[in-house]
Amino acid sequence: MGHDHVSNTKRIWLVFGYLSIITIVEVALGIKRPEALYHSHFLTMNLLNWIFIILTLVKAYYIVWAFMHMEGETKALRRAVVWTGIFLILYLTFILLTEGHYVFTVFRDATIKWNF
Repeated sequence: MGHDHVSNTKRIWLVFGYLSIITIVEVALGIKRPEALYHSHFLTMNLLNWIFIILTLVKAYYIVWAFMHMEGETKALRRAVVWTGIFLILYLTFILLTEGHYVFTVFRDATIKWNF
């Protein structure tokens, strides 16, 4: 009654390839910085930044799914872990963007000058 050892080599290479492709796309977009994405805005932020945020969330989700073995857990535990993390990341992103935009408008429109 021994346990059969299952090789995960193919899965490891698949995860490596998937995460590498997303990282390469992020780096290429960061280097090229396409004008169409950089100068078009959605919710007061350019589309290029939205793409970076979305790709980063996809990578984080896939890392949790693959390396923390969430695919083998119960549905309730997966949802509790993943949804909580995604909610907190989106909330932090919202707060940072809102506060950053406020600080930018204060310095842009007020008599306070940029001295840093």
